[in-house]
Amino acid sequence: MSIINYAIADDHHIFRQGIRLVLKDEPRLNCIGEAGTGKELMSLLNRQTADVVLLDLKMPDMDGIEATKEIRNLFPELKIIVLTMHNDEPFVLHLMELGANGYLVKNAYPEEIIKAIYSVHETNYYFNELVSTTLLRKIATSRKYKPKYQVGIDLTDREKQVLQLICQEKTAVEIGSTMYLSPRTIEGIRATLIEKIGVKNVAGLVLYAVRNGLTE
Repeated sequence: MSIINYAIADDHHIFRQGIRLVLKDEPRLNCIGEAGTGKELMSLLNRQTADVVLLDLKMPDMDGIEATKEIRNLFPELKIIVLTMHNDEPFVLHLMELGANGYLVKNAYPEEIIKAIYSVHETNYYFNELVSTTLLRKIATSRKYKPKYQVGIDLTDREKQVLQLICQEKTAVEIGSTMYLSPRTIEGIRATLIEKIGVKNVAGLVLYAVRNGLTE
């Protein structure tokens, strides 16, 4: 199994140390460094290669929102898990729309943090109850989105099946096993879906599928 390199960005040293302590016994997880500000994080990411970033929102110099925008611009493949005290739905929705791959509050159990890291690394996203409820409520209350499947966007049967399995939180390996395709092929189909539908990430794919009645 491959090693997952992660970084921590939070302006509280004690919290950063606590996270490292929680994760130190996971053999696949390797911390490449810590940052106390968004600018320190960007400097770290320019020096070290990371797969996942645990990112606080409230930091000096450059906050987590600006850091998310910068990461998406410079490191599009890097997975972002927001780890913050803010559990307000506007924060959740805004960060997911900016391209965060997961969103946790700081009272999350260690097991959930570990699960989220593995999930975003393997499937590109982690939807806990907070995120799922926020996204579904946004869909339910948004009047500007109306079902328009196959109006301007023509998905193949294979793409529809991959999209449905993504909505079931299947990994590329699991989807490939179900469809008798390689994980690399599945990743290619997922990238095509993101480009064809015009969204930023897997969260956008799930939103599109729910809005257009493509989930099972």
